[in-house]
Amino acid sequence: MRATGAVLAAVLGAASLAGCSSTGGKRAEERAAAAEAQGRAAVNTPKWTFAMVTHSGDGDTFWDIVQKGAEQAAVKDNINFLYAHSDEGQQQAQLVQSYIDKGVDGLIVTLAKPDAMKAVVAKAAKAGIPVITVNSGSEQSKQFGALTHIGQDESIAGEAVGDELDERGRKKALCVLHEQGNVGHEQRCAGAKKTFDGTMQNLYVDGTNMPDVQASIEAKLQADKTIDAVVTLGAPFADTAVKAKETAGSKAEIDTFDLNEAVAGSLKAGRLGFAVDQQPYLQGYEAVDLLWLYRYNADVLGGGLPVLTGPQVISKQDAAELEKYAERGTR
Repeated sequence: MRATGAVLAAVLGAASLAGCSSTGGKRAEERAAAAEAQGRAAVNTPKWTFAMVTHSGDGDTFWDIVQKGAEQAAVKDNINFLYAHSDEGQQQAQLVQSYIDKGVDGLIVTLAKPDAMKAVVAKAAKAGIPVITVNSGSEQSKQFGALTHIGQDESIAGEAVGDELDERGRKKALCVLHEQGNVGHEQRCAGAKKTFDGTMQNLYVDGTNMPDVQASIEAKLQADKTIDAVVTLGAPFADTAVKAKETAGSKAEIDTFDLNEAVAGSLKAGRLGFAVDQQPYLQGYEAVDLLWLYRYNADVLGGGLPVLTGPQVISKQDAAELEKYAERGTR
């Protein structure tokens, strides 16, 4: 498993939250685990209400992991946690407005479609509701008035993919975008193209229609046998790309962004070459924790810069260790 310097900085940031020695960190983890197991908070601060609104489509397992992190931090921090999602920018903005109307004490939002979210994030700030952005929108976060952003820099993550493809000797790749208009997806593929010495073509698919995704990838692989790598931008699409490769009779390596239980198993079995993990559990957990710290102590982490949770390049040798965490839904 390889982590960039930025990831190490994020780890150090997380360590600073734990606030002390390894012994203290272990004790904090034990307290959090005990609180979760018993359903009790580890603090006696007021029961504030935080809401998260993401751009997730239905059934996207990535966001299950984000939610799990947020929910476990909420238990520890005595937070009433609310969650809603829509992959349509306007509907996502309406969900945020509904939480503003309810007077929540903090908001966590994604900015995959920043133009649709700009006005409502400004309304939250005007209403005195602290906002933290996660996952998508690091470039717009500060401009829109959020306290900080938690997630990976999508351009840097893409560049890591281009470097990895070069190391593996790949020459011609597909970058499969499953959500039209998602700026983070465009940044990932652009970053990969920037550092990849071979050629890379974008392939746009309808991510809400998995048979269509498989058919689209299969058609490209059948039409061009020189394609030797396919990069999907989400874990649920990786195994679909493997199926498309098999039906097309292609020898292309399938690689992916993000990690889940299925991806960990496929890495271990050699069906996937590598995965780029941005640690979604951390994005949910730290977002709730940082809102709590702001409410409790006016703390803001990041110094005006995003708090990075990735990228980590994971390959077969890392899969066995991570599989147990993926099985419990935290990696």
